[in-house]
Amino acid sequence: MDLKTTLRKLAYVPVIEIDDAANALPLAEALIAGGIGCIEVTLRTDAAQASIKAIAKSGLPLMVGVGTVTRAEQVSMCVDVGAQFAVSPGFTESLGMACRNAFLPLLPGAVTPSEVLIALDAGFDTLKFFPASLYGGAAWLKAIQGPIPQATFCPTGGIRDEDISAYLACPNLAAFGSSAVASRALIAERNWAEITSRAKKLMAIVRAARPL
Repeated sequence: MDLKTTLRKLAYVPVIEIDDAANALPLAEALIAGGIGCIEVTLRTDAAQASIKAIAKSGLPLMVGVGTVTRAEQVSMCVDVGAQFAVSPGFTESLGMACRNAFLPLLPGAVTPSEVLIALDAGFDTLKFFPASLYGGAAWLKAIQGPIPQATFCPTGGIRDEDISAYLACPNLAAFGSSAVASRALIAERNWAEITSRAKKLMAIVRAARPL
């Protein structure tokens, strides 16, 4: 899978925390109904692994990634549950090597020019930018584009609806992520209709700025 091309097409990746694996498939269906084609399930809850596996094995048209991957030892688990890509808030050589050996696409995190160059030198040119709002948001993406145009980013962290157009205007943006569409509370409440409604509204903003 060409992760960069796929993310550019998708444009938005909801960042999800699931506390009950029974909610995984209804959540996936609600997101698909809202026009979303990808999900990042973070390893911040005990139900994360089972949730990823349920979605990955369901056959639903939703690419599923595993988030908050911080150690090389986690990579085999990511593969076992069927994750199609991994996301890390940072980058280490051992993590990058483990993902390459497992043929698991990795979106490593970087927030300084040196971190970006280290990831590029290791062979990763599509990077997570987190927490985006604290490090300058779209303005940071525009600033880094000049000296390091070969890097592409997926910002997450504090992105509001009113920020979306500015992010999508950045040529070095592959996709962006947030938890606004499917918050932990909405998932726990099983408010699938609200999640679908939010997804449709957000994707309308995305497609107005970046038509397929």
